Parts: sequence; C-alpha cells; structure tokens
Amino acid sequence: MLNIAFIAHDRKKDEMVNFVIAYEHVFLPHKLYSTGTTGLRIMEQTELQITRFCSGPLGGDQQIGALVAQNYMDLIIFMRDPLMAQPHEPDITALLRLCDVQGIPVATNIATAELLVKAVERGDFSWRELVHKYKPGVEE
Repeated sequence: MLNIAFIAHDRKKDEMVNFVIAYEHVFLPHKLYSTGTTGLRIMEQTELQITRFCSGPLGGDQQIGALVAQNYMDLIIFMRDPLMAQPHEPDITALLRLCDVQGIPVATNIATAELLVKAVERGDFSWRELVHKYKPGVEE
C-alpha cells in the first residue's frame, strides 16, 4: 500500500477529478491524502476515502510537505497551474524541494501523472516498501 497525495490549483481541479475518476481502480487500495477542496471534490465523485488537510493557501501544502520530510509519502500528484500566480508560491517551492530531497516522485501535469500511475498499476513502486520497512524506529 502506497501513501499518495493529490493537490490541484483552482483551475486544475476539474482535470484532477477527471484523472482520479479514470484511475480510481488504481488508487482504491492505497492510503490517499489531499489538500482540502481537492480532496472533497474527489470524494464527491468517487468511492475513494481521502485524508484531507487544509487548503493549499491555508497550509495544506506544508502539511503534506511534513509527511514528505518524514519520508512517509510515496507519490504526489500535483496539478499545478503554471499560468496563474499563487499566493503561497513559497510553500509550493518548498514542497517540490522536499520531494527532490527525499526522492519522492511528483507529477506536476497530467502527462507525468499518467506515467506514474501506470507505474503504480504495474507494481513498479515496490521499492518504496523497502523505504518504509527500513525506516529508523521501525522494527521487523
């Protein structure tokens, strides 16, 4: 089971919801997280259960970032709107930096998201199980 987070800027929320609907069967067995409104919109249109954090501008990106910093998150799908200035841009940059530091795959557009979800579907993320198994403080 993977820990997967969904984040979408306002003008990308419909795209995220449609994407998750298309791959609901892939996401179903995993532990899912999201920023506030994005998670609510996904749950309204799917059978998925999602742990929701605050909306992005109210700290949701940072809450997900805290899980990334602990190497708890396995995949982030972040539908960014590159054509709209975001008031919480420093939080977004920090989240993406943490993903790079921890080696967490992150998709920032639908093309990359589809490639990563297909990898999840094929079982190509099994290496993340080893990350969780050998975390400090985790006993066998």
